[in-house]
Amino acid sequence: MDTSELLKKVKKIEIKTRNLTNHLFSGEYQSAFKGRGMSFSEVRDYSFGDDIRSIDWNVTARTGNPHIKIFEEERELTVILLIDVSRSTLFGAHNEYKKDLIAELSAVISFSAITNNDKVGAIFFAENIVKYLPPKKGKQSILRIIREVLDLEPEGKTTNLKEALNFLNQVQKKKAIVFVLSDFMAEDYELPLRIAARRHDLIGLHIFDHAEYELPNVGLIKSHDAETGESIYLDSSDAETRNLLKNYFDENQNYMQRTFLKYKSDVVSLSTDEDYVKPLYQFFKKRNA
Repeated sequence: MDTSELLKKVKKIEIKTRNLTNHLFSGEYQSAFKGRGMSFSEVRDYSFGDDIRSIDWNVTARTGNPHIKIFEEERELTVILLIDVSRSTLFGAHNEYKKDLIAELSAVISFSAITNNDKVGAIFFAENIVKYLPPKKGKQSILRIIREVLDLEPEGKTTNLKEALNFLNQVQKKKAIVFVLSDFMAEDYELPLRIAARRHDLIGLHIFDHAEYELPNVGLIKSHDAETGESIYLDSSDAETRNLLKNYFDENQNYMQRTFLKYKSDVVSLSTDEDYVKPLYQFFKKRNA
């Protein structure tokens, strides 16, 4: 992708997701992810109906008038995005690639975070760790994350979520909100996920395309495996071929669902050919309940 095309795409995503953030997601995000506790803010005169347990007896004795302590939530949080940029994200049989959806979701979450004065960082991974952007505030850091999602072209042929979670556990010692944006075409990541779930608020955003598990019956088709680079012909009219693909998808999804549930972490599945706004909004609302 050349520079001008990349910048146009980034700008388009920014406009769309900033609008969603301002009108829909920002408030829900703030309610869904709480601060670290309450901190002292100020002292003011006591008013009828105030909780007497909040009276500041020292100030009250010194002034002769009742005063109470005001506390406010320590709001500032850290958000880390674990972003899958492996070759399997370059798949999409309908309106867009999985990679495009990951870019939009990264933008929605990031703009919601900085609107609430939180920091955002990103770990990009494929077969290995591709790039790490430490948590920062500000619009420019968000735009860079979007650019990297769209433009990174990793080497390697597999998706190594295990290494990505291990890297997270090494670099992020303090509690963070961690979103894993991936198609979860990966194996053997239960142990580092258990450690990450114990330390952080961990959420999986499972990105998929319906054609990955429901191959249309259109006869002989040429299929290109984005991760291995191999091209093969598939007989989509063959029931056994369609079942093999569906079983592979189901195995990965079941492992993901089982593992996240086991360690009390949320996971949301989002399709490239469906609007992500409603399920993501419902997820935030559910956490507020």
